[in-house]
Amino acid sequence: MTVRPDRTFHATAKLAMQAPVENFAYTLMLSPDFSQPDGLAIVDVNPKSKDYGKVVHSVIMPNKGDEFHHFGWNACSSALSPLNGHPFLERRFLIIPGIRSSRIYVIDTKGGPTKAKIHKVIEPEEVFAKTGYSRPHTIHCGPEGIYVSTLGGGGPDGTDGPPGIFVMDCETFDVIGRYEIDRGPQDKQYDFWWNLPRDYMVSSEWALPPQFEKGIVPEDLLSNKYGHRVHFWDLRERRNVQTIDLGANHQMALEVRPAHDPVKEYGFLGVVVDTTSLEGSIWTWWREDGKFHCEKTATIPPEAAAKDDLPPLLRGFEAVPPLVTDIDLSLDDRFLYVACWGTGEMRQYDVTDPMKPKLAGSVHIGGITRKTKHPGGGDYRGGPQMVEISRDGKRVYWTNSLYSTWDDQFYPDGVPAAMVKASVGENGGIILDKDFYVKFPEGYRSHQIRLEGGDCSTDSFCYPSV
Repeated sequence: MTVRPDRTFHATAKLAMQAPVENFAYTLMLSPDFSQPDGLAIVDVNPKSKDYGKVVHSVIMPNKGDEFHHFGWNACSSALSPLNGHPFLERRFLIIPGIRSSRIYVIDTKGGPTKAKIHKVIEPEEVFAKTGYSRPHTIHCGPEGIYVSTLGGGGPDGTDGPPGIFVMDCETFDVIGRYEIDRGPQDKQYDFWWNLPRDYMVSSEWALPPQFEKGIVPEDLLSNKYGHRVHFWDLRERRNVQTIDLGANHQMALEVRPAHDPVKEYGFLGVVVDTTSLEGSIWTWWREDGKFHCEKTATIPPEAAAKDDLPPLLRGFEAVPPLVTDIDLSLDDRFLYVACWGTGEMRQYDVTDPMKPKLAGSVHIGGITRKTKHPGGGDYRGGPQMVEISRDGKRVYWTNSLYSTWDDQFYPDGVPAAMVKASVGENGGIILDKDFYVKFPEGYRSHQIRLEGGDCSTDSFCYPSV
């Protein structure tokens, strides 16, 4: 605890944009065959450094088989909430869950990114006993605790009851208990985020563990059995107040990205695939007169491909779906970045009008059939996946692995870890940095990125931008 608010906490998104730029990025590394422990890589992202684009420190875990996926901070700008915040917390600890093991690691970054080390390990038995949930996934720092979404319920296969969200103490890291008081029809879980002053939360759906742990189940996908709903919650009362079904053909409603300025009551949602057309899509949700609405506002078509160029899973379609697997929104709420993992494209949309996204920029790298190399010569395999934006909106980073078994299905030639960066034009447009191509230790894949001091998918802001 500090005697004044952490300098990386900001009352508004606009103030966060004016903060010092990041010098380091934290990137998760996973061992897809579980032959070595997963790890956290610290990457130098300072263009003036001799180690630019290199892993300068790593924290390797003591266990194998965790499968790191998403992670987040113990505290962020939400601690400045005027209602029940903890303003004297530090943005010091990274909370990293193992999606397969249900184990959670707490990493201490005191002394700077290159001094990061393990602080505490929360064993899966504590998660099971106190929540009945398994497969912890997304981390968000709230004003009074750490919120953790899960992909599994109880039992060996995670189907004994629905998955949900649980809360951890942001100082002791004890697991406290389930978030939900009344979950309504919610029976699957993926992402979640909120508008703190407006007191609501939005959550999305992916699948139950048997539908993703061994890879995508084609029969379930074609019969529309993956998640296709979005849920809206009264945050303080912890109850589901409205559920919107996007249509069963809109399979896998994943990342939720609310506007950063809490005055704005809208946000975005990415949907992986439409089973009737193979399109990916972006949806805009908003609240009006106390009721939530959700509308498809952008679509991304598949690309035709020769059967012999496709993995077995896609040969019957003779096309590559874009596979929208991640989206991220700049802090000024202007640009939405959309990762098309299948076609190997990172798209930038101008969402100044959230109901009419306009394509403003695009780069190709990787892709199932394109296999576009990095401009610096790197053999980038996989496609753009987890994306993170700098606070000032001038740099966009991303990695290439989705989930170990899905990587193997869509990219059977392998997805060795990679991380790239693009520069953003003043009026839009993105260009890959040919000098930034991170090489990770052999045998790893790379997933989510967090930036030193916060980023665009970490912090929740409690005050309007001026």
